[in-house]
Amino acid sequence: MAKLNHARNQDRARTRRQAADRWRGSACERGYNRRWRTEAAAFRRRHPLCQLCLEAGRTQPSEVVDHRIPHRGDSILFWDAGNWQALCKRCHDRKTITTDMRRPKP
Repeated sequence: MAKLNHARNQDRARTRRQAADRWRGSACERGYNRRWRTEAAAFRRRHPLCQLCLEAGRTQPSEVVDHRIPHRGDSILFWDAGNWQALCKRCHDRKTITTDMRRPKP
């Protein structure tokens, strides 16, 4: 029974991701391509700890490069390394839900 529920949850999650991709474009269509992965990996090597955790007195390894100001398709803002910050996944997800999702789209 647990396996069946897990499979259903995975199917629902896949359906939600596909709907989101149709609405906002796939990750690749939004610029998260090979070049981004290379640049993000180099940035994380230079910034190995989560910036928000450090500000809170904790040390967590960075897992994600976040755009401080959501780029909303603006390629100049997307590639501006001054707009990047290294975050752990937990901080990134929290920031995205509480900050980025509330900002109106241009």
